[in-house]
Amino acid sequence: MKKVRVAPRGDLIFTVEQECSLQQFLTEKFAGKSRSALKSMLTHRRVSVNGTITTAYDYALRKGDRVSINRGRVAAELHHPMLRIVFEDQHIIVVDKRNGLLSMGTDRERDKTAYSILSQHVKREDPSNRIFIVHRLDRETSGLMVFAKSEEVKHRLQADWHRVVIDRKYVAVVDGVMPSEEGVIDAPLAENRNRKMFVSRTPDEDNAVDAVTHYRVLRSRGGRSLVELSLETGRKNQIRAHLEHVGCPVAGDKKYSSRSTDAGRVCLHAHKLALYHPITGEELFFSTSIPKLFDNLI
Repeated sequence: MKKVRVAPRGDLIFTVEQECSLQQFLTEKFAGKSRSALKSMLTHRRVSVNGTITTAYDYALRKGDRVSINRGRVAAELHHPMLRIVFEDQHIIVVDKRNGLLSMGTDRERDKTAYSILSQHVKREDPSNRIFIVHRLDRETSGLMVFAKSEEVKHRLQADWHRVVIDRKYVAVVDGVMPSEEGVIDAPLAENRNRKMFVSRTPDEDNAVDAVTHYRVLRSRGGRSLVELSLETGRKNQIRAHLEHVGCPVAGDKKYSSRSTDAGRVCLHAHKLALYHPITGEELFFSTSIPKLFDNLI
């Protein structure tokens, strides 16, 4: 049996050597504890698997998984209608943001942002804790985002973003039918006086930047399409501007020419994210469900 490693903050850390349920694993490691005591550890959020807190007694463990037992203060749980934590460890937080929530503050709004919500969350555990912005999602866009918990991690992620991020995909409901079932939109983007991005026909004069979007149509019905998209470049409003350019604006996106009246929101969602952990180098894969509204519209 491998020795138990004790982390500096006091956590007990085990490496799983064979597949089993979390219940079986805890029963073996803590033979002197009763079943109710082990369940209490889960209920009070003291058990993490690969950095993610779990409360499921029947959680299926695989060989190589890391199980951590928090022997100190219990990590605070986040309950917020606009933001859900998908993954959290001492280095990063991955969240699922709802549409309508800013990623970070502006001159007009500083409090109701993903950044401020997460800052309050980490400070509940330790007032000196901080959160750092790595990238953004538009206010109107929902889905997965990653935040850093230190300046060092922020710099590591931003400095090598295109290597660190293995895969990042969006889904969108669009008005109309795409030019082909699968393709690439390679069109430079510039910003006008109203801060709207547009495809430039005179890139040099407009100070335009290269922008490349890959897309794949998942299904079409009733004059609309559900499209999966990935970014080769990451420009402001890139997907929204590119889809407008090909005549298929994101449903509900009035800023970019959508005429849909039944969407109720900009139908763009960041639903998959895969990246190398900035400290451990592990491959992390995250996905969220496609919003039910999107299915209802197609």
